[in-house]
Amino acid sequence: MQDNNQELFPLVDEEGRVIGKATRGECHDGSKPLHPVVHLHVFDAEGRLYLQQRPLWKDIQPGKWDTAVGGHVDYGEEIADALRREVREELGIEDFTPEFLLRYVFESERERELVHVYKTVYEGEIRPSAELDGGRFWTLGDIRDAIGKGVLTPNFEQEIKRILNSVEVKSIYNS
Repeated sequence: MQDNNQELFPLVDEEGRVIGKATRGECHDGSKPLHPVVHLHVFDAEGRLYLQQRPLWKDIQPGKWDTAVGGHVDYGEEIADALRREVREELGIEDFTPEFLLRYVFESERERELVHVYKTVYEGEIRPSAELDGGRFWTLGDIRDAIGKGVLTPNFEQEIKRILNSVEVKSIYNS
């Protein structure tokens, strides 16, 4: 398996307005056109956070642990539709209630993304797809211990710190 480098993504400004389009290959070639992505943090009733393990064939951060759901918005697709599609494709979850947390720009050596972050509390069955190398629930302590050790993706590490600094931990874990 490998990513489709010809897949079309919208290009956006920092407010999320579509200003053009580009292929996945162009978005990830180091030229850094801003393109939107969606992330969903899946918590269980005990406050543990589900993380996915990225497959080794991915073009970015292979083998590392990452946000439960993370995916690109397709050209012409609405953010809410992309979120539901990605959750269904990656975890097999159909019925969930997303809660918006924040939006920010993430930049790495290869790309620049406008990240739309949501959370949900989910108690049903999670069925990771072949797109992933599985997943599991982590305690906040497990996550804190893994930060900076090359186990988690850098964007997940930055994002979880943003969440913990901008929102009361209690409200994330107990809603």
